[in-house]
Amino acid sequence: MSGHQTLVVLDFGSQVTQLIARRIRELGVYAEILPYNTSVAELREHAPQALILSGGPSSIYDEGAPKIDPELLTLGVPILGICYGLYVLAAGLGGQVVAAKEREFGAAEVLIDEAAGPLTAFTAGSKLSVWMSHGDKIELLPPGFRSVGHSQHCEHAAIVDDERDLWGVQFHPEVTHTDRGIEVFAAFLDAAGFKRDWSMAAFAEEAIAAIRAQVGESGTVICGLSGGVDSSVAALLVERAIGDRLHCIFVDNGLLRKDERQEVERMFNGHLHNPLIVADAGERFYAALKGVTDPEVKRKRIGAAFIDVFDEEAKALGGADYLVQGTLYPDVIESVSIRGASVTIKTHHNVGGLPERMRMGVVEPLRELFKDEVRRLGIELGLSETMVWRHPFPGPGLGVRILGEVTPERCQVLQLADAIIIDEIRKADLYRELWQVFGVLLPVQTVGVMGDARTYENALAVRAVTSTDAMTADWARIPYEVLAVISNRIINEVRGINRVCYDISSKPPATIEWE
Repeated sequence: MSGHQTLVVLDFGSQVTQLIARRIRELGVYAEILPYNTSVAELREHAPQALILSGGPSSIYDEGAPKIDPELLTLGVPILGICYGLYVLAAGLGGQVVAAKEREFGAAEVLIDEAAGPLTAFTAGSKLSVWMSHGDKIELLPPGFRSVGHSQHCEHAAIVDDERDLWGVQFHPEVTHTDRGIEVFAAFLDAAGFKRDWSMAAFAEEAIAAIRAQVGESGTVICGLSGGVDSSVAALLVERAIGDRLHCIFVDNGLLRKDERQEVERMFNGHLHNPLIVADAGERFYAALKGVTDPEVKRKRIGAAFIDVFDEEAKALGGADYLVQGTLYPDVIESVSIRGASVTIKTHHNVGGLPERMRMGVVEPLRELFKDEVRRLGIELGLSETMVWRHPFPGPGLGVRILGEVTPERCQVLQLADAIIIDEIRKADLYRELWQVFGVLLPVQTVGVMGDARTYENALAVRAVTSTDAMTADWARIPYEVLAVISNRIINEVRGINRVCYDISSKPPATIEWE
């Protein structure tokens, strides 16, 4: 992001690398993530004022383990190594890393030996609750370093080289499980001299300018507007950049929540330069999904059907030069490992470009943002609180919340059940406390009794999580009384469901969506 001081996070493969960037941005500094093997020449082009080396799954002494280019130190900027990043720094500067006799995975306590370096904000002699995830340890510190904190099984849990502004921590300050982890980052940013001048207002201004530059003076753009916060914020940014050259299309794919189409039409008709175009495409999507049960195939077919609809609508408008997508950074991270060594989790339908036949460019103004940043940006752009705080809804819609084959009949059953879940969560004043809550229709039928009759109908899982960024999430402790009402209403009011279960899995190891 031009015009701002930049911190670069070098990704060594941790599944929570992106959380580092998010924490840094929370502190008012623009952070971007680059692969660990980014050349020093390319790094110089990004002009980082500081570097953070992320964690990763490797052991530094393994053959082929990722390491830094020794020239990295010629940049002369402060560096903070986290977990594997600590080993990279230590081993690269003459220290020794070995397999630990006692591994540490999970909660631990670090005793602060000295209020210096990474532990500047703390008091010597006090303890810090942290999250560890390592099977190695530093046995011999590199020349110039000293230890400023230790844990029960790790004598060098925090180290510092004052002369070269090099810091390292064994624990993970980026995760919420580490108390006051944000203060480790704050101390590092202060030591590196950051002005903390990055905000959503600044992002909006620069994003609008970037869109104008990409689209040009005459380019036309279409936007798939779902009514969710991502596509809504993306549409507002593009419209502010190019005005009536933006055409928004809402695709009714038959996989929406109950009454979603009517709500979106009410929300946007009259509030855009051009009327909202509504494409009635449910039959097309159901045909594409007929007989399909594999979740990856579902996502790809749904994505292809979306592209077909947009292609047709673009032709009806006389053609378009660009397509807006509300792609977020977690979508990119979970879909393709373009930023480093992180493992692919699942494919998102709006990541990876467009078929050549469409001959349109892609405008992705939110590609580098996390969900909470998009919400702050939405408020900055004037969206209502109700719109901004709508729970995320997957691009493939109910297609990935119906396990097994997707049919109009099964979709209607889930729509009715899902509407009851949302209704009761709102009545209990829990909606804003939850990141997401929804129903999942299972490909399982169970025996039940209604009246004097035996039933053999579908089971439904209720999924509710709390989170701040969707990269990690915990299952929500919804009161039993609320769950009881949800279960009773669904079983009594929705024909086809006779059993309701509650999902108590956190992310990781589970994902938020079931498919």
